[in-house]
Amino acid sequence: MTTLGIIGAGNIGSNIARAAVAAGYEVVIANSRGPETLTQLVAELGEHARAATAEEAGAAGDVVVVTVPLHAIDRIPVEPLAGKIVLDTNNYYFERDGHIQALDDGETTTSEIVQRHLPTSKVVKAFNHIAADQITPDGLPAGDPGRRALATASDHEDAIEFITRFYDELGFDTVNVGALSESWRVERDRPAYVVRQTAEELRANLAIANRLP
Repeated sequence: MTTLGIIGAGNIGSNIARAAVAAGYEVVIANSRGPETLTQLVAELGEHARAATAEEAGAAGDVVVVTVPLHAIDRIPVEPLAGKIVLDTNNYYFERDGHIQALDDGETTTSEIVQRHLPTSKVVKAFNHIAADQITPDGLPAGDPGRRALATASDHEDAIEFITRFYDELGFDTVNVGALSESWRVERDRPAYVVRQTAEELRANLAIANRLP
């Protein structure tokens, strides 16, 4: 059974945990306040989940989800995630994160920032353009004409293979944007952001995205 380490137990992390447990994964989840603050969530998730520190969740996960605010990325432990696929759910909110000039100028992407912080990991964009409370109820069987699609991007083919499989297990189609440098297409304020769309609709929205407002 695959273990999913989740660093960040907010709305996105908690809902990914719920979906992962339902799909047959073991989950080790952490937040910034300590494992003792996750008692209620772990009780809800059941016997296939436990709370831990960020270092412990990173070490325990075969695959790790990093779902913390962009301004907190530097606090993510690097060594426990070495060699692992890391699902990055990040979005840039300058109101929360402060202005980051390279993002404002379109010179990099949030996922490239995460990849630079985790140089020995295989970062893949995931779950950044779906509302947290839609992760568990919106999945549909493969082949359903109304099946929702989610985008991804990575510089690592095995990371794309994993997220494609994981999305499918949770009931979503996958559209691969390409390298992390192209992941801006699915970030905040673009046509594909937080919109319920099929794979065909998602591809169309990605194609019309502008790099800068």
